[in-house]
Amino acid sequence: MALRTNSKGFTLIEVLITLVIMAVSLLALAGLMATTTKSNAAGGHITEASTLAQDRLEELRAVQWDNIPVGMASDQRSGSTGMNYVRNLNVQQNGSLKTVTITISWADRTNHSIRLLSVIAQ
Repeated sequence: MALRTNSKGFTLIEVLITLVIMAVSLLALAGLMATTTKSNAAGGHITEASTLAQDRLEELRAVQWDNIPVGMASDQRSGSTGMNYVRNLNVQQNGSLKTVTITISWADRTNHSIRLLSVIAQ
């Protein structure tokens, strides 16, 4: 029996090296997927908080200027994702202008808040 030196297959070492490279690549992709999921959730919370702030501002713009209460108010809203948001409203009058500051706060892994500032003229 003559030995062939011109083989056309893969050796066991080549297959094992390929499997190790693929395993490391797939583990890196799994970590990337977890990070992407967390980032998407955070973006959803920011969007939801912005919508709640904008909704409150639109409610104030629909009311006559004299009926917009000056001072501070607070309420709590639950978003469609199940996150609880605290919405703080601060209205200050300066002549014929009312400065409206709406702050939305929420906590998931850390505390977050966004602030919307607007001026409503008489």
